[in-house]
Amino acid sequence: MRTRLVGEGFATGIGMLIDTSRNGWGGPARPSLASTSTNRNVFVEQSRVDRRYRIMNWCNQAGAGLGERPRSAPAAGIDAYEWMKPPGESDGSSDPLRPDTDNRVVQPMCDPLYGGGIRNGYNPTGALPLAPPAGEWFPAAFRGLLANAYPPLP
Repeated sequence: MRTRLVGEGFATGIGMLIDTSRNGWGGPARPSLASTSTNRNVFVEQSRVDRRYRIMNWCNQAGAGLGERPRSAPAAGIDAYEWMKPPGESDGSSDPLRPDTDNRVVQPMCDPLYGGGIRNGYNPTGALPLAPPAGEWFPAAFRGLLANAYPPLP
């Protein structure tokens, strides 16, 4: 993306911040090698690290893990890896007993039982159950981020 931006006229000194707070994915089940299948669909499915049903699924994803640890200048053109979204902070409510600040009981994309919609190709959400409203502490999500961290936590 940085190369494309520079190619479109952005300054060559532009840097990037990359949020790695949810991109660890997989923990011990993370694929370590690319698939050897010659079937394109099987190859992609067996090789992909991000296990969301669809990239449009964003809310409290089961299987998400902490990614690279925050650090400055990890590579040329990258100013920092950072955890923009604090680990353990809920993305939105899936708990019908806890409405959010807009008084919504459950946000559909945060409901693990929601069957999906046009934006995510009518796929399951992959969200964790009983999530509190956005911004509140969500212990189950925090434990999942630790368990699925990549690189693994010591």
